[in-house]
Amino acid sequence: MNSEPINKSSSTRICNHMNKDHQDAVNAYAKYYGKIETFKSAKMTSLSPESIELDIDDQNIEIPFDHVLQDCSDAHKTLVRMIQDIPAT
Repeated sequence: MNSEPINKSSSTRICNHMNKDHQDAVNAYAKYYGKIETFKSAKMTSLSPESIELDIDDQNIEIPFDHVLQDCSDAHKTLVRMIQDIPAT
């Protein structure tokens, strides 16, 4: 991964990638971190150094990170770690 800064362009790219290739992870973020048990659709709409935003059905929720992200490489590592931290059900 690269040390590209997190900005509108990289946020859009990361969100598009997550929604297209990792929908299972986006759903897991909504269920575990967003504490939303059932929903029809979840979509990552924004990523900032402080949090991700998800649109879950017709509501928008913000999920804060445990630290301020330094760059896109840190975003990748953090998003992966967040999935790994979810207990198996």
